[in-house]
Amino acid sequence: MDPSLSPVSIHFAIKKETWRRTIVLSFQSLGVVYGRLSTTPLYAFGSIDPSHIKSGQQIYELFSFVFWTLTIIPLLKYAFIIFKADDNGEGGTFALYSLLCRRADVGLLPSDVSATDLMQQEELGTPSKMKVESRARRAIGRYKSSHYLILLLALLGSCLIICDGIFTPALSILSATSDLRRSLSKLAPRFIPVPVACAILVCLFMLQRYGTNRIGVIFAPIVIIWLMFISGFGLYNIIHHPQILWAISPTYMFRFIKKIDTTSWKLLSSIVLCVAGSEAMFADLGHFSKRSIKVTFIFFVYPALVLCYAGQAAFFSKYLGTSDDVAHLSESVTHRHLQHIFTILSLFASLVGSQATITAGFSIINQCQALACVPRVKVIHTSDKVRGQVYVPDANWMLMVLSLSILIGFHNISAIANATGLAVICGMLVTTCLMSLIIALQWEKNVVALSVLFLLFFGSIEALYLSSCFLNFIKGAWSVVLLSLILMTIMVSWHYGTIKKYEFDVENRVTVDWLTDLSPGLGVSRVPGIGFIHSNIVTGIPAFFSHFITNLPAFHQVLILLSFKSLPVPYMPKNERYLIGRIGHKEYKIYRCIVRYGYRDHVRDVNDFEDQIIRSIGEFISREERHHEALVLQEGRMIILGTNGNALVPVIGGESCQQATDIENPTSTTRRKRVRFMLPAISPKMNPSVRKELQELVDARESGTAYFLGHSQLKVRKGSNFVKQFLVMAYAFFDRNCREVPIALDIPHAALLEVGMVYTI
Repeated sequence: MDPSLSPVSIHFAIKKETWRRTIVLSFQSLGVVYGRLSTTPLYAFGSIDPSHIKSGQQIYELFSFVFWTLTIIPLLKYAFIIFKADDNGEGGTFALYSLLCRRADVGLLPSDVSATDLMQQEELGTPSKMKVESRARRAIGRYKSSHYLILLLALLGSCLIICDGIFTPALSILSATSDLRRSLSKLAPRFIPVPVACAILVCLFMLQRYGTNRIGVIFAPIVIIWLMFISGFGLYNIIHHPQILWAISPTYMFRFIKKIDTTSWKLLSSIVLCVAGSEAMFADLGHFSKRSIKVTFIFFVYPALVLCYAGQAAFFSKYLGTSDDVAHLSESVTHRHLQHIFTILSLFASLVGSQATITAGFSIINQCQALACVPRVKVIHTSDKVRGQVYVPDANWMLMVLSLSILIGFHNISAIANATGLAVICGMLVTTCLMSLIIALQWEKNVVALSVLFLLFFGSIEALYLSSCFLNFIKGAWSVVLLSLILMTIMVSWHYGTIKKYEFDVENRVTVDWLTDLSPGLGVSRVPGIGFIHSNIVTGIPAFFSHFITNLPAFHQVLILLSFKSLPVPYMPKNERYLIGRIGHKEYKIYRCIVRYGYRDHVRDVNDFEDQIIRSIGEFISREERHHEALVLQEGRMIILGTNGNALVPVIGGESCQQATDIENPTSTTRRKRVRFMLPAISPKMNPSVRKELQELVDARESGTAYFLGHSQLKVRKGSNFVKQFLVMAYAFFDRNCREVPIALDIPHAALLEVGMVYTI
């Protein structure tokens, strides 16, 4: 740094650089975060049947609802309140659930059973500090039913996001192709929008495999041009019909409610679409920053949408009854030559908005899988620079088929809009409920009254729109309920089966003493090499391995019990990823390794895990000697290790290669070369017994490795009720047809040993 710079100039330089970064992120967020919200003018008023509008004055009243809904929900609720509840910079439904799991201990997932101990375990056994529990926290933690309710809320929110990724592409693209039909009415009078929309929809889903990072390069400019275009024509219509500005007054809403009837109440189900995409502001928080998302919305997106809706409402009220399409946004573009430009822009903007919801669906499926709430599916990380950008092939084709089915089955904008509105408002209501719990539990003050006030204020507004959406239940909204029930059934059955398997493993685990005491009687022999035992439990030896030893009395010279544990945090730092410990006496050479990861972490399949685990165990052996009293003969005592260590030196072709074992930068196209290890130069600081054990570890690695996996099947005990039988049968079906566990994907068949067992529950 230049010494001539004064502290004041340094301060302004840092501040200027910070704002430059904010501007860059704000630009990028337009294409990812606001793609959906910016396209809502295509169908918010456009899904209204003009015959249901009684007068132009009623349109003014509906615009008042649009203005205040945009102001209260995305601006006040999300930008200024919910942003305070980020989970280490991450947002979304699972971020809120993650906070509740850690603050109120409401986790029900198998990984959560041990998550508290793992998260609180400090380096070298330093005791953790426990915070004083509030009365609200104790009350929620005491009742098991509240734990199930919170989990169901989180799962319901996830299902609604997936439903949004089904309905929004169909709605957006059908709206854009309908505008295309009106634009080409003279050139192609027989133009049918549904087949064209289906073709565009298929192309959109086929592009997903390239990832948001590649196909999203032009997203931000498209959204900027689109918002400037529609806000410009909105301002044009406002200038010609300035009376619309009086509708900003909330008295217009009260007039609407005062003379309400069933027909007019249904209109609100279309109005709620004006805030569709607000959840993305919070869900995509991890990709950007709070300030960038706030600045973009407050100073650009919000004013542009208000101008657009005001101009559209002014035009709609002026020309009500002149045409059946007068409610569509394209009609408010009064210059016919510019309508062709509008049609092209609306089509591209619809693709951007649809892309955002599809990507959100991939992200939530990835998070649910990390927390054992959906069957195992393949997840491809499409960006090396931006964490969290994923592509899920199986989910992509499922979403495409369902979206095409909705488009072809309904082939009507109003019906699809009714379903989309119900999905949007239900998702917001779930977020409101979870956020009210966060206010009561997360914030370290006695703010129960504030929590109730938050729930009543925002919940009542969303409940009002929810009642309107349910009035259109038979006109399309039923499909959201049906899809949500199917998705919830899949999630609940998978969660139930996973829980039961985990409980069976815990109840039937054996101790290392059983293994060592039984060995002489069975004539168990130790064979050269390393045996990796994949286990879901973090203490004891899994039942399937004891079953294997009983029938085939032999195991490897070195045993490593390997567990992957998802914790309710978005990311696990590299220097805290591994927990390494010893089981039994040193001569047994049995170690335990727990690999911890967050719900947004990219967990490698196997390529480098073997190398990294060997290196971490070598570091554990080296450091164990210095902390012998705290760790010896205590299975629960472990050392937190990262991805670096000097106890073993990795080599390829005789040369040291430190980067070869970095699991954060894998070679994705080809399988990596086998990494060998050697001991560092003789040092007087290293105990000879430690060096001997390290050499034995290296020799065992050179002899070869084998992986032991339990292949279990659930069986229902006779006399069980129908619900239990159904859940177990559903879990068994998904288990047979879903992807293998990640640890099994990259293991050569010659090194893989699967031990089958039947679990009766």
